[in-house]
Amino acid sequence: MPVPHLLQSKLPQVGTTIFTQMSALAATHGAINLSQGFPDFPIDDDLIERVAYYMRLGRNQYAPMTGTPQLRTSIAAKIERIYGYTPDAEKEITVTSGATEALYAVIAAVIGPGDEALVLDPAYDSYAPAVALQGGKPIHIPLQYPGFRPDWNVIRSSITPRSRLIIINTPHNPTGSAWQPDDLLQLEELVLQHKLLVLSDEVYQHLIYDGQQHQSVLSRPEIRKHAAAVFSFGKTFHATGWKAGYVVAPEAFSAEIRKVHQYLTFSTHTPTQLALADYLQKPENYEHLPQFYQKKHDLFLELLKDSRFKPLPCNGTYFQLLDYSGISNKPDVEMARWLTVEKGVAAIPISVFYVDKQDHCLLRFCFAKQEETLRKAAELLCKI
Repeated sequence: MPVPHLLQSKLPQVGTTIFTQMSALAATHGAINLSQGFPDFPIDDDLIERVAYYMRLGRNQYAPMTGTPQLRTSIAAKIERIYGYTPDAEKEITVTSGATEALYAVIAAVIGPGDEALVLDPAYDSYAPAVALQGGKPIHIPLQYPGFRPDWNVIRSSITPRSRLIIINTPHNPTGSAWQPDDLLQLEELVLQHKLLVLSDEVYQHLIYDGQQHQSVLSRPEIRKHAAAVFSFGKTFHATGWKAGYVVAPEAFSAEIRKVHQYLTFSTHTPTQLALADYLQKPENYEHLPQFYQKKHDLFLELLKDSRFKPLPCNGTYFQLLDYSGISNKPDVEMARWLTVEKGVAAIPISVFYVDKQDHCLLRFCFAKQEETLRKAAELLCKI
């Protein structure tokens, strides 16, 4: 018999994620799913073949807890190529079972009871619960609407003696904004003055548009001494279901992250790690991504130019925000459900990413889809 009187929820306000809800609603009503962030096109056959190769070779047992040496070495070489900095593959790179696991491991390594973590809203929905589970307190700071830029004056004024960590995300999910060089300068000043640690969610590092450069904490020597940067192979190589990511942090920081990681998943799928190690050795396998996704983004906007939706600027990720205030005054959660059920296109409401549920009449659409999918979705949206 269940004993509910013995259970006390550590996350009483948390239910099923909006991503699960909207994908389920899309499936129920046969809607085109532009809500959850996953591609509907295949990954590279060469990558699949490498995974199969290592499976047949018998490399099917546990990988080292920190990741295979081959993959950590390939990651270090990639970082050196992009940012001019070579992390220690043995001591500063940890392979994880997806970026979400890495985010949790970093937060659990840093935050204890009573500690505060600065969270910039709208924020990816795993940050605050991970802080709360450690007995910490998320301090929610809104990004400036409509450009979703950090307000450094507000951030500074939010720091207290209990502030331990600032969580940043660029390119930014759910808004598609991207940091500029001055943001890193402001962050560096903040970190050094207040002795903060940084968790930098950079899973969309290669999805940056209009000639901009990704602003990574790894590119700033003073910041990276205090930072853990999290990345995702799933986002980079269109294989979100593989749940493979990694975190780069200084040796002492990595040691604490690994203490948590070893009890979360211990290690990640071995053949996939070995295949990724090989695949990373060809930079063309990731250097083309800005152009690849820029074409999809530009096509989606072109298809929507005659619609009543108003697009907001998108500097990165594979998400486009659309303002529907010229169409309806429905709350965004209600609008997202109406759009899915009545019009056949699923999107994500933005208010769910705010602790105070700010509603700017915005929906997030994923354009990491085949051209045919985008054309069908845009046709339905233009009829509204």
